[in-house]
Amino acid sequence: MEPSRRYSGYPRAKKGPETAYAPVADRNPALKGWVTYSQAIAQATWSNAKFGCVKDVPGLHEYDWRLQPIVTPLLPDGVVQSKAEITPELHERQPDDLAGRFHSAADYHELFKSGKLTPLQVAKGLLPLITRGKNPPAKYESAFAITKEELVLAAAKKSTERYAAGQPLGILDGVPIGVKDDTDVEGYISHMGLKFNPSDPFFKPATSTIWPIAQLEAAGAIVVGKLAMHELGSDISGCNPHWGTPVNWNNPSYYPGGSSSGGGSALSAGLVPIAIGTDAGGSIRIPSSFCGGYGLKPTLHRTYTMKSSICVIGPMAATANDLAVAYRIMSAPNPEDPTQGAFALSIPPSPATKKTIGIYRDWFDRASADVLEVTRKAISYFKDKLGYEVVDITIPYLVEGQYGHSVWALTEGLDHRRSHAVDPANPLANVNHCNQLLLAVGGCTPAVDMIKFGQLRGLIMEHLAFLFKLYPDLLIVTPTVPEAGWKIEPGDQAYGFSDGNVTIRNMMYIWLANSTGCPAVTAPVGYVDAEVGEGKLPVGLMAMGEWGAEEQLLAWAKEAEGYLNGVSEGGRYRPREWADVVEIAKTTE
Repeated sequence: MEPSRRYSGYPRAKKGPETAYAPVADRNPALKGWVTYSQAIAQATWSNAKFGCVKDVPGLHEYDWRLQPIVTPLLPDGVVQSKAEITPELHERQPDDLAGRFHSAADYHELFKSGKLTPLQVAKGLLPLITRGKNPPAKYESAFAITKEELVLAAAKKSTERYAAGQPLGILDGVPIGVKDDTDVEGYISHMGLKFNPSDPFFKPATSTIWPIAQLEAAGAIVVGKLAMHELGSDISGCNPHWGTPVNWNNPSYYPGGSSSGGGSALSAGLVPIAIGTDAGGSIRIPSSFCGGYGLKPTLHRTYTMKSSICVIGPMAATANDLAVAYRIMSAPNPEDPTQGAFALSIPPSPATKKTIGIYRDWFDRASADVLEVTRKAISYFKDKLGYEVVDITIPYLVEGQYGHSVWALTEGLDHRRSHAVDPANPLANVNHCNQLLLAVGGCTPAVDMIKFGQLRGLIMEHLAFLFKLYPDLLIVTPTVPEAGWKIEPGDQAYGFSDGNVTIRNMMYIWLANSTGCPAVTAPVGYVDAEVGEGKLPVGLMAMGEWGAEEQLLAWAKEAEGYLNGVSEGGRYRPREWADVVEIAKTTE
């Protein structure tokens, strides 16, 4: 923590108890097909999942409840609130001959300024690739739930006119982006991955655009559609039997990850350089990792004050620069939001700042052997070539904390669904069978367990504050996901599925940032061979920082990109079915 930095809600720095990280194998039955449930089945599932273990943690009564892990960096006295600047280095393009090169916002901006391409050409070239309802189906339609051709073309036309007049709004003007289908954009329905029911008033177009997306649009970005997602964001595979599962174009035999699955798919295919997702349990970072992109989970409420203690809106991107561009624009302070609008700007680290990586070895080393091989090489690079000191750390009660986070997410999910249901007494009527049981499990959570998890959250946050005080500017580094991919099993996509054991394992690192409100970023650092299908599987490395440390994390992601592009064997891998939107657009009128 910077000595001069002031916060609201910052935890006291107190070292937590010494506890071993010794997870016991989970025995949750996989849910497939037409799953039926009753209150008794939901209660038995809740108990079998060990969701009640948190209340048995000794000494929790000594800690305050942290039902909302809100920690807000505050402006220094006399400083006026302002937006983050898009600095010159974010306009830099990657070399044209770079292996595995993806198009960036800077590429589009330069092409538009030079007159070699127009935003209208890009929109006309892109829409046939992503719009549903065509015969034959559009090749990349699974990434998008819905597009509005008239809105896209109108925005592209205005952007083209601005460039023609020599008055572009900035680097994002005319750049295509996608927005997850749980985030309101004016004129679009937010389906949240649910099966569309025209008689349900829930499925009505939004009358306004949510703040962070409005900031991107004000900068000229063109929302080309709403991105498909795992139903209700309730799991992390990305499988959706209603809308179809978005393709992981690195290897279509593997899931894209979720719940921001459409964003991961669209980025891996090269359709957009930036996608906007939400993240309550890794839903930005897991698909970014599985699909080989960059993803930032900001500090809780940094971009928008969510009706959640764990969920945030954040950017996913094909390049580290675009991740920073999107973050800086969408995190502009909202004067009408007393929580989000109070955040001071995140400050980029000084070149003189000591750089420290913390690793909890017992936790880190639970990843698969191939993921460990890739991530350890990357950490050696950070240490040997970039001057990072690597220190050993521990964090107490990670096993219990993850179970607490899991049931908290399900309980919040049920509450959100009930709030929007036509019949609150039957909120799961339009929900897929597996998710009906999952959310019913959330409804079994007693109030005392929620309070005890709030106290455990407080304990862990105080321990993190202790670590951040002991090692200023510490980054806690882990693999993003312990496995490089999640294989698609035959038949699972027909009715959906939930494999709790795989879900909990794949969330073993990412949940901590959601539970404590800390920011975290994932970056690809290499690839492994797949067991099935064609194509390599990306491996992500994740860093979690102190509350408000987004710019430090973005700088780290940029360093990780340098490693992947210039040091890692083979460099960046671009999927075989990657769409060259620029060349496609050049063929349109």
